[in-house]
Amino acid sequence: MSRQRKGWIAFSVALTVASGGLALALPKGPAITTFGDITAFLLLALATGVTAVTAVQNGGHTRSFWALISLSCLLWTINQAGWTFYEVFLRRDLPDPFLGDIILFVHVVPLMAAVSLRPHRAQGDQKLYFGTLNFLMLLIWWIFLYAFIIFPDEYVQLNVSVYSHRYDILYLIENLLLLGSLATLAWTTAGAWRKIYWNLFIAMGIYTFASEVMNAAIAREQYYSGSLYDAVFIGAVCWLIGTGLMAREMKPGADPKPAVRSRWQAVPPYLAMIAMLSLPVMGFWELFFDNTSARLRAFRVLVTLISMLVLGVCVFARQYLLDRELVRLLRESHDSVETLQRLQSQLVQKEKLASLGQLVAGAAHEINNPLTAILGYSEMLATTSSLTSEQTSMANKIGQQARRTRDLVSGLLSFAQQARSEKKLVDISSLIERALQGETKRLEGKGIRVQKQLGKDLPMIWGNANQLFQCCQQIIMNAADALDEVGGGTLSVNTYGDEREVVLEFLDTGPGIREPRRVFDPFYTTKPVGKGTGMGLSATYGVIQDHRAHISCHNREEGGAIFVLRFPTASQIGSLEASAANTSL
Repeated sequence: MSRQRKGWIAFSVALTVASGGLALALPKGPAITTFGDITAFLLLALATGVTAVTAVQNGGHTRSFWALISLSCLLWTINQAGWTFYEVFLRRDLPDPFLGDIILFVHVVPLMAAVSLRPHRAQGDQKLYFGTLNFLMLLIWWIFLYAFIIFPDEYVQLNVSVYSHRYDILYLIENLLLLGSLATLAWTTAGAWRKIYWNLFIAMGIYTFASEVMNAAIAREQYYSGSLYDAVFIGAVCWLIGTGLMAREMKPGADPKPAVRSRWQAVPPYLAMIAMLSLPVMGFWELFFDNTSARLRAFRVLVTLISMLVLGVCVFARQYLLDRELVRLLRESHDSVETLQRLQSQLVQKEKLASLGQLVAGAAHEINNPLTAILGYSEMLATTSSLTSEQTSMANKIGQQARRTRDLVSGLLSFAQQARSEKKLVDISSLIERALQGETKRLEGKGIRVQKQLGKDLPMIWGNANQLFQCCQQIIMNAADALDEVGGGTLSVNTYGDEREVVLEFLDTGPGIREPRRVFDPFYTTKPVGKGTGMGLSATYGVIQDHRAHISCHNREEGGAIFVLRFPTASQIGSLEASAANTSL
């Protein structure tokens, strides 16, 4: 326990004892009234300040919790300021009815809202505006109860004995509900929050007892400010201030365990339902069973209708927010499923490529030896003058197929290469410019128009310029072949990015991809036999993976296909490597 708290406890005990001693020593009069009112006002103002500072020093639901308690203390202070103004400055008794009674009644509602926040639990993604809406609905319902039960006999048609009795009963119910909630929280929590809840329960319990004793004394016309009854009240407020000081010292946080839906989370909707259903029931009772004057009945029916309208708006607003939150969660769930499917596809693709690489690594060199001999002998046969034209043609076909097989094996070897390539800083926009310039004549000859939007001053990426150049050429050649099938079209190339990634897009207006999910599979091709091996995009996929980048493709709604390559920037790779190094240490 800090020296500050020890000092406050000593001061609180001394002040409470002194208040009781003065109440016994001094008769009823201006001196004891002034001491009682000003002491109560200063203590409540201090409670407001302490809880407000505690709210500022915290965050999230803990801040909201103490902010609501501070709001309650502020309303309490305003009520006491009214008492002080009338009794100390005007030297008059409080008017009956007194407007401060409404403020005193309402000041318990923020405390109820604070308890419903349950700041000891991790709230996850729960939005604070739901808590705000719950607080507004709770406030409206208690104001309705006051306006329906007490206000008519207080201001519409004055009946002091009726409204005072009803006020005392309803105020007691309000405080008992608060105490029950605090006791439940204190019983079901542990650690620092358990101490805070128990201390709040004790402080408000003492106050509830003091309040009921005061109200009974007021009914017997025995109460005056500064009397012995105020000593108990002062003790309650001092205890509340001590709880705020304890919370500042302990700085309790939320339970680190993820929030699990419990019965408490269903309480606000049930309360809202009960509040809405209670309004027509009370209005029905007023219309058919109340025997008071027509003026009071009309006022209560009007209050019921207005409250039903306001609470109905709140319920619809809550439902709208819930629907919007559900849409957001569904969108996030859909995105998560898509990400999972993409990762699964990438994993399957990596497994395919890894299996193929292991196969090729062991067999490619053995295939190359007889293949070289076949190719050499076929070329020798083709140049032999003693062969007939038919035999020469067959020798050329043997050589053609041997060269095709050699290209296939070369692609497999390039794809199955296990060693990482040497990388350096690369400007992706300049690389694309070179790739397009090399294919310009070929594209123009096929009636293909090239559009490019290359971002300027893009961050550098870390990669092998030769490999990336070949990858871009491979994608451009595939797009050119697709556009050639429809007699030409447009190929668009875009680059853009930020400090985290650089994005490269290839868009064409061709017929699209027949099976986008299989486009990176080894040996998958839609080209005629002898025109493609189905290894180009597979090798491209492996190169992009080696660069810690991501490649994807899909068909566009307006027609054609799009390939998207996402490269991490050089600075991003540096930060990832530093983070991995720190993790390994």
